[in-house]
Amino acid sequence: MVSPQARLTGVVDVSVLVTQPLDARVSEIMREPVSAVATEDAEEVARLCADRRLWTVPVTDSEGRLIGVFTVADALEVLDEGSTEDSARAGGVEPLGRPYLATSVLSLMRSRITWLLVLAIGATLTVQVLGVFEDTLEEMVVLSLFIPLIIGTGGNTGNQAATTVTRALALDDVRPRDAPRVMFRELRVGMALGGCIGLLGLVLAGLVFSWPVGLVIGATLFTVCAFAATVGGLMPLAARTIGADPAVFSNPFISTLVDALGLVVYFFIAQAVLGI
Repeated sequence: MVSPQARLTGVVDVSVLVTQPLDARVSEIMREPVSAVATEDAEEVARLCADRRLWTVPVTDSEGRLIGVFTVADALEVLDEGSTEDSARAGGVEPLGRPYLATSVLSLMRSRITWLLVLAIGATLTVQVLGVFEDTLEEMVVLSLFIPLIIGTGGNTGNQAATTVTRALALDDVRPRDAPRVMFRELRVGMALGGCIGLLGLVLAGLVFSWPVGLVIGATLFTVCAFAATVGGLMPLAARTIGADPAVFSNPFISTLVDALGLVVYFFIAQAVLGI
C-alpha cells in the first residue's frame, strides 16, 4: 500500500486478503513492510528475500516512494550469479559469463592470467624466505624434505577457515564486528587440528629420521595450523570491512601469505631445537 505521495506504508498478503470479510479495511490487515532501497546491493536484498521467505520485496527510492518490486525469481538469479562469481574467484579465476565450451581459449586465458601473475609475485616471498635460511638448509638438508608438507598443510588449513567464514558472511551468520569471536574460535580450531596433525608428524618423522627432527615437524605443524586458521578466518572479515569481495581475499592470497610465514616459523623452530 502507498500513500497519496506514493510512499510505501504497508503490505498485504494475498492469502490474508482473500480470507477477510468484504467490509474489512486494508489498513486493518496490512503489516509493516520489509523493503529495500534502490541503491542497496542486489545480493544483500536477495539474501534478505531468502532469509525472510518473501515472495516479493518492495523497492523504494531514497525518500521512501515505491518504484518497483524485487521478486523471488530476481533473488534466485542474483544468488546464482553471486555463487558462481565467488566460486570462481576463490579458485583464483574471473567468472566467464558464458558456457565453458562457448568461451574462447583466449578468454579462458585472460580469466586466469591476472591471478597467476599476482600469485607468482606473491610466491617470491617464499623464495626470499628460502634464500634467507639457505645456510640452515645446507647444514640440515633433511629439513628441505618437509617444506611441501609445511606449506601445503598451512595453505589448506587457511583455505578451510576462509571458506567457512566467507559462507557465514554470505548467510549473515557473522559480521565484521564479530572478528574477535571468530579469531578466538578459529585459533582454537587451528590448535586442535595442529595438535592432531603435529602429533602424527612428530611420531612419523621421529621414527624415520630422528626425534629432534620429529619435534621440529610436530611443533611447526601445530603452530602453522593455529596461525593459518586464524588468518584464514579473519581475512574475509577484513575484506568485508573495506568493501572488497571476501572470496577474492580468501584462497589465493591466504595460500601465499601462509606459505611464506609458515616457512619462517619452520626455520626458527628448527634453529631453536636443533641448534643450527
